[in-house]
Amino acid sequence: MLSLIDLLLPSLWDTLYMVFTSLIFTILFGLPLGIVLVVTEKDHILPNPIVYGALSYVINMTRSLPFIILMIFIIPFTRLIAGTTIGTTAAIIPLVIAAIPFFARVVESALKEVDWGVIEASIAMGATPLQIIIHVLIPESMSSLALGVTITLINILGYSAMAGTVGGGGLGDLAVRYGYHRFQTEVMIATVLVLIVLVQIIQLCGNKVAEILNKK
Repeated sequence: MLSLIDLLLPSLWDTLYMVFTSLIFTILFGLPLGIVLVVTEKDHILPNPIVYGALSYVINMTRSLPFIILMIFIIPFTRLIAGTTIGTTAAIIPLVIAAIPFFARVVESALKEVDWGVIEASIAMGATPLQIIIHVLIPESMSSLALGVTITLINILGYSAMAGTVGGGGLGDLAVRYGYHRFQTEVMIATVLVLIVLVQIIQLCGNKVAEILNKK
């Protein structure tokens, strides 16, 4: 019979693999999306109501779907990309799709905190929209973006636990298979404690990074 540690370690590794791989793709797609949302808004540097309205609608629509329903809804797409709908790699697809609109809104909120006076000064000096994005918007909002990444990472961790209930692997899968179906309460408790510790570590690290960036 496997010990509690033997059960937890592989599941913990699967969860970390899912969460951090998903975070990388979420940032790659969500950051540009959030930037576009901000700069195409009315009275910003590249106002475009059609682009802003369309993106905002798609993001709101995606965010309105509960994660479990989203996972089931995109099963054909998951199978097309990952070749399967079961396991940790397959779970990354819905995790990323669920997290991108969330992170895009986080980025939008962070960039809106940038003082408009700084942006106006850059425009007055002849900076192009791309230069403003790269040298003003992103650097000025790094602390808020760090906190946004932290929140998104914790959000993805929660999604990954739910993914485990439908064959996604990781700690959620362990809690369901052993803690629920086999009535091994100690496994359920250990899984919950590990998730709590992970959230605390992520939040502390995120806060520290944001604090460091805020002092620069």
